[in-house]
Amino acid sequence: MFLEKVQENNRPLVEYAFELQQKGLILPDTYVLDYDAIMENGKSMKDAAEPLGIKLYFMLKQIGRNPEIAKGLMEVGFDGVVAVDFKETLVMMKNDVKLGNIGHLVQVPKAALKEVVKAQPEVMTVYSYEKILEINEIAKELNMVQPLLIRVNDTDSALYSGQVGGFLISELEELLNKIETLSNVKVGGLTVFPALLFDGKKNEIVPTDNYKVLQRAMAITEKLGYKDLLINMPSATCTASIPLIKELGGNNGEPGHGLTGTTPLHKVTDQKERVGYVYVSEVSHNYLDKSYCYGGGHYRRGHMEYALVGTSLENAVTARVEAPTMESIDYHYELEGNFNVGDAVVICARTQVFTTRSHVAIVKGLSTGKPELTGIYDSFGEPVNLKW
Repeated sequence: MFLEKVQENNRPLVEYAFELQQKGLILPDTYVLDYDAIMENGKSMKDAAEPLGIKLYFMLKQIGRNPEIAKGLMEVGFDGVVAVDFKETLVMMKNDVKLGNIGHLVQVPKAALKEVVKAQPEVMTVYSYEKILEINEIAKELNMVQPLLIRVNDTDSALYSGQVGGFLISELEELLNKIETLSNVKVGGLTVFPALLFDGKKNEIVPTDNYKVLQRAMAITEKLGYKDLLINMPSATCTASIPLIKELGGNNGEPGHGLTGTTPLHKVTDQKERVGYVYVSEVSHNYLDKSYCYGGGHYRRGHMEYALVGTSLENAVTARVEAPTMESIDYHYELEGNFNVGDAVVICARTQVFTTRSHVAIVKGLSTGKPELTGIYDSFGEPVNLKW
């Protein structure tokens, strides 16, 4: 999906990815992250957001909840992490990363609540009253008040399978009144998901029908006298979309793929962000007229189409690549044609690394021509200390 784009705007990353594989410094099934590019991308977004009063939380599930990247983005000036689920929250807590929006898509379960609330996240996304009561009790025990980010829906909301949940607009006013009776939680803001998405016909990021739901919720809170709420407008946050957040009445974005220059907008247009990762595999074997490389990093919505195969970018050829069928495990990817066993395979497709079994390799210094492999992690952000 981004193979041509990464060669256009981050050729040194592709060159170094071949080198890492050929020298045996990484294993097949490794995402190589360009630390410098990700930080530059983050700074571009911060520079766009600050004059507009837009708060930015970074999202790292796409690149494996990586603590090294998280700490770098905090130094850039981000306001904290948005952790979509409790496991990511715990990884960030372990690495002393400031918690911004916690529970963005998955509420924190009861067993983890005390430790999470104790870490004082700026907001916790909720979409059930029972969860609000649990948080209130924990916050009371800790003698603190926890701000809540209320996720709202309506009958015309567009919800992804596996992400269904939220308070209906028709019950929002009653919910807010009930929260006001609780001693240790307060309304901190409103959210929907997704509020913004890429429109392939217009080649730009536009508000979704869910945004209309958010507008209705904003009108209700304004009528009830709420002020200074966090108005969270997630999805496709990047330098180009930040002014839109402001225009639509929002004050909070959550860049994820924007940090690596891999939103759909970045595929079809030139943006300020450069592509910040590639996926590296290796030819395992040939069978009949096809080659097969090691798998493990497949994301079924990644739109993987082509790979570069060879021992360096200079001698690499472009080959069509196919993932296994949906009912099969991605032990290998199929390459059109025969190649030498041991050749590097470099792919750049959309990913959600936390759903894979891949390694994540961090590279610093590419921007100065002095690349260095600084760490290898698993797909959940834990350091890998394997020797090979």
